[in-house]
Amino acid sequence: MSENELKLSVRQAEEADYAFLLEMDHGYSTEYVWQMELDAAHPGMGANFREARLPRRMTVSYPRAKDAMASEWKQRARLLVAEEDSRLVGYTAVATDYAPGAAWLTDLVVAASQRRKGVGTRLVLAAQQWAGKQKLERLVLEMQSKNYPAIKLAQKLAFEFSGYNDRYYPNQDIALFFAKRLV
Repeated sequence: MSENELKLSVRQAEEADYAFLLEMDHGYSTEYVWQMELDAAHPGMGANFREARLPRRMTVSYPRAKDAMASEWKQRARLLVAEEDSRLVGYTAVATDYAPGAAWLTDLVVAASQRRKGVGTRLVLAAQQWAGKQKLERLVLEMQSKNYPAIKLAQKLAFEFSGYNDRYYPNQDIALFFAKRLV
């Protein structure tokens, strides 16, 4: 099924949705990662990333603790859910207090059975539309350097790599940031 044929609606989440969202499989698998290499010529000042193929498929756990997620969602400016035939198939959380003039997607999760069907794209575009209406200047996607599916999604949607933070997540993984100007 193509993205255009997807019968999907995106709406603001309700607290009644939280239990189902927490039960979704937040992990993912990948055969590629973005590997960080420190710049030997400028120790402590530079890093480069390169796409690296892994010797075998790796399953990656979600970097955030599930027991804190519901309380974090309540602090977000928006929590959007994707619904197909009255069942939730994905969500994204949008923060506006991370950087001035920016909407920041902190979570983007699609049900395992619905991945690679355009759900993530629709959620990002809905967040982008909402951020534009709020007169925000840019949209930032954050993801683990291991989250190759999300990296490819960001690139497909014309986001540009804009930085990283080592040991960003509670599990000490590297965060990558991709941004897109909205105005």
